[in-house]
Amino acid sequence: MKFRIKRKYIPILLILPLVAYLVGISFYPALSAVFQSFHSPSTGKLTLSNFIDLGHYKIISAILNTFILTAGALTIEFTLGFIIATLLTKALKGKAIFSTIYILPFGIATVVSAYTFSLIFPAVGGYANSFLALFGIHAINWYANTYMTLFTTMLADSWKTTPIVALILFAGMSQIPPELYNAAAVDGAGPIRRFFSITLPNVADFVTIALIVRGIAEFNIFALPLILFGYNPPLLTTITYEFYSTTSTLYYSLSSATILFAFVLGFALIVVFRKRLMGVYEVTD
Repeated sequence: MKFRIKRKYIPILLILPLVAYLVGISFYPALSAVFQSFHSPSTGKLTLSNFIDLGHYKIISAILNTFILTAGALTIEFTLGFIIATLLTKALKGKAIFSTIYILPFGIATVVSAYTFSLIFPAVGGYANSFLALFGIHAINWYANTYMTLFTTMLADSWKTTPIVALILFAGMSQIPPELYNAAAVDGAGPIRRFFSITLPNVADFVTIALIVRGIAEFNIFALPLILFGYNPPLLTTITYEFYSTTSTLYYSLSSATILFAFVLGFALIVVFRKRLMGVYEVTD
């Protein structure tokens, strides 16, 4: 007796190993951590005490700093990304060389880039302060406070990750017909008007992809600031760092991870639903 599989079920069978891998390695551990975070370490019953007690571990400041870091890094990455993508769409000399150079930082390991920026922005001296001294500017302590460390982290992270944002945006901008820009220029639209009226609406899908990819990564940033500043919680307090440093009980760490998971999931859903809502408005208009 021969066993035959209908053709329409073959693609499903082919992706089953991938689905099993994702469920076993990603989804199950995440959901298990969320479930355990609501358990009491003493009674084992469901409780919110773990989340309430996180207030003693600077979780509020960690959440605020995470939002500041995410917003600042995304602003830098998208600003530079649009500039680079615009240059790549132009017929400029040396475009092939520039296309190779700008993507190089993305191929450098996070540990290497973090160590490099630790030499550029140390607490004392460093290449950045040496450059400022050329213009008569006094040396800056880049580790002076939380906001300075967050700013340094934004610069270091943006240098490495801007290329992937620029690549995604370039993929969208390269599909825009040049005739649209020519027609807008004839009608008297300036560069800024063309950007908001032509470029941005046509690359909205690509912006959404870049926001989700980079936004989730920014919420989870850990290795780069850890190497930059070391194990020094007063200088650096983000959600992921608090999850790492909150080692008094397992349940507190799981609660920190649950909060981070909720923010990441919420960020992704907001971006996706906002994009769909904008699409509904465009169709209605």
